[in-house]
Amino acid sequence: MNKLIIILGPTSSGKTDLSIKLAKHFRGEVVSADSRQVYKGMDIGTGKVTKKEMAGVPHYLLDVANPKTRFSVAQYQKLALAAIKKIQTKNKTPFLVGGTGFYIQSVADGIVVPEVKPDWKLRKKLEKLTNKQLFLKLKKIDPRRAESIDNNNPRRLIRALEIVLTTKRPIAPLSINNRFEVLFLGIKKGRNVLNKLIEKRLLKRLHGGMVNEVKKLHKSGVSFKRLEELGLEYRYVAQYLQNKLEYDSMVRLLQKEIEHYAKRQMTWFKKDKRIYWVKNYQQAKNKIKKFLL
Repeated sequence: MNKLIIILGPTSSGKTDLSIKLAKHFRGEVVSADSRQVYKGMDIGTGKVTKKEMAGVPHYLLDVANPKTRFSVAQYQKLALAAIKKIQTKNKTPFLVGGTGFYIQSVADGIVVPEVKPDWKLRKKLEKLTNKQLFLKLKKIDPRRAESIDNNNPRRLIRALEIVLTTKRPIAPLSINNRFEVLFLGIKKGRNVLNKLIEKRLLKRLHGGMVNEVKKLHKSGVSFKRLEELGLEYRYVAQYLQNKLEYDSMVRLLQKEIEHYAKRQMTWFKKDKRIYWVKNYQQAKNKIKKFLL
């Protein structure tokens, strides 16, 4: 059986809880598709699932990289495919779960991600541009990649431009891929409901020691520059720790930025007509049951 179930959706929509419940029911194991949960020590800020929450369901692609170093889509793709193969050899059902659209696409669509060496001269030149200028430049030469990228993350914008400008072609042209028979399930929430969930989750993380987690990462040798590159929670908490932001401003800006990120995720997902949107566990369960027949 070469079937793959994908559970996706915006941040805070409840992917983790739903996937664990479904994986338990259908003898499945979970492969994470989250670009920040791959890093060790980044637990609270990324909302990484705990051993207790896993409820005995094995999870892959968590804590596989050092936050000091950059982890590429090509590296992710290789490890994710190996994890899926391992799950299948155990006659279990692989569930690919997360909100990083480009990671999901790299596995589901067999995207070819070129390994391009750093071009320091080009990077120095691009670093002089603002985030907006970088994003508009990428949008012009690779609109597909621009749709899924964090447009406030200069590192990712520069890397995307570096690949396109070096290879002289857009990133990840879709290849015809018959590797898996895939079921795409998306979790959809109304904007107001999702924003409330984002707020609740953010406050829980802040009260749960997120600031101390960022302090610990910095003490272990992760520079403030690198922490800011890691985006969202790490960017704003790093700015707060450098006295660039007051605490209340950090929380307010972070809430707003996570809402914008969720909106971008949904814009990316909505373009994929293969996704079957579910509102609850029962709908997802029924869809998977038919798919696995």
